[in-house]
Amino acid sequence: MPYTPIVGTLGYVLSPDQQQVLLVHRNARPDDLHLGKYNGLGGKLDPHEDVVAGMRRELREEASIEALELTLRGTISWPGFGKNGEDWLGFIFLITHFTGEPPTSNVEGALEWIPLTRLLALDLPLWPGDHFFLPLVFSSDPRQFHGVMPYDQGQPVRWDYTLI
Repeated sequence: MPYTPIVGTLGYVLSPDQQQVLLVHRNARPDDLHLGKYNGLGGKLDPHEDVVAGMRRELREEASIEALELTLRGTISWPGFGKNGEDWLGFIFLITHFTGEPPTSNVEGALEWIPLTRLLALDLPLWPGDHFFLPLVFSSDPRQFHGVMPYDQGQPVRWDYTLI
C-alpha cells in the first residue's frame, strides 16, 4: 500500500537573543485535536507550494512575521497521528531571524514567548512525542534528523531517526 501522508511544516521561532521560543498555546477551539497543548507554528502545505514557501506562509498567517533565516532541522513521518488516524509527514524548521511583531493570539490560541530552557525541560503540556525530537531541533549539531514516530490512539509507539 503506498504511503500518502498529509505534508506539513512545523517551525520553532527563536527570539532575537535566542533565549525564547514562540509557541502557540492551542486554547481557542474546543474541537481542536491539539486543545491545551503548546506547539510550534505551521500546518498543511497548499497544492503547488514547496515546504519553505509553506513554512513562510504559515508564519505570516499565524504570527504576522516574515522569516528571514530558517533552517530545515529535519523531517518526521508520523503514521497514525491525525484525528482519524491519518499519516503526516512534517518538515521541521528552526527560524533564527525574522521581521514583524507577533500578536498575542491567533485563531488557534495564545502566542507566547516561552524560555527555551523551559521548553527543553518539557515543563509544558506538549504532544507526548515532542520530547523525543525537540532536543534535536535545538541541538548545536548541524546535521539534520529524519525520523519516524508511529502513533496509536494519540500516543507514540516508537521513535527511530537518522542524522545526516
